[in-house]
Amino acid sequence: MIRDLCDGQLEGAEIGSTEIMFTPEKIKGGIHTADTKTAGSVCLLMQVSMPCVLFASSPSELRLKGGTNAEMAPQIDYTAMVFKPIVEKFGFKFNCDIKMRGYYPKGGGEVIVRMSPVKQLNPINLTDRGSVTKIYGRAFVAGVLPFKVAKDMAAAAVRCIRKEVRDLYVNIQPVQEPKDQAFGNGNGIIIIAETSTGCLFAGSSLGKRGVNADKVGIEAAEMLLANLRHGGAVDEYLQDQLIIFMALACGVSRIKTGPVTLHTQTAIHFAEQLAKAKFSVKKSEDKEDASKDAYIIECQGIGMTNPYL
Repeated sequence: MIRDLCDGQLEGAEIGSTEIMFTPEKIKGGIHTADTKTAGSVCLLMQVSMPCVLFASSPSELRLKGGTNAEMAPQIDYTAMVFKPIVEKFGFKFNCDIKMRGYYPKGGGEVIVRMSPVKQLNPINLTDRGSVTKIYGRAFVAGVLPFKVAKDMAAAAVRCIRKEVRDLYVNIQPVQEPKDQAFGNGNGIIIIAETSTGCLFAGSSLGKRGVNADKVGIEAAEMLLANLRHGGAVDEYLQDQLIIFMALACGVSRIKTGPVTLHTQTAIHFAEQLAKAKFSVKKSEDKEDASKDAYIIECQGIGMTNPYL
């Protein structure tokens, strides 16, 4: 996909290969289609393409096909409800239009992403977590699965959250995905906590054959609660997705996180190698974090400028 976005050369990109050689050329805007042909995640296609098309010569429309709610990747709901509002703090906007949802193993989903290039990205500061003001989400079923499954996931998640968060109304909507907007069968849940300073945290889970609905709901609730305990201002999945943007931005970005994940360490390693950005990761010294596992990730961005604007 990236090869096509920039008329580049790509060698060794086949199954079993241990080395690839990529030579990029000019990043051009316009309409691009990428199809995983499986339930391979459209959200991962979006992750890899977005930093590139921000520095394209004209606006882009990316037609991404595959799994929208797939294992081992962000669900499209996470991308739209958590990643999007936070990443837009870097100073750009994008539109994410879910045409069709697709699930494991067939995929068949389609998402259209539209965005305009920027001259430069602004740095961000996400260190003030604030207090949780609302918790909401959606529990969905698609295809032949009964609506009761969505209701059971939502109810189990609410019960689990109630044990720790007693003073907030938890609003998780059960949803039957319309037949014309979902390909195949699937079920899952995403729950989001929003804070007084605009921070967003999520927990999510996907149903699997033989796993009861309550268990799926509880797994998502427990993931959210774990992300609320550590005192960071981003959840464990957002932390690694912000690294590339911090590296490219102009100026110093700071984010407060919980324990730094291996994904984030890897993203930092490659951002330093490839972009020559400088990162530091330190334990948070705030008094209220003394008992918590909180870290400050700081980056001196390279101030990438778009040569075409």
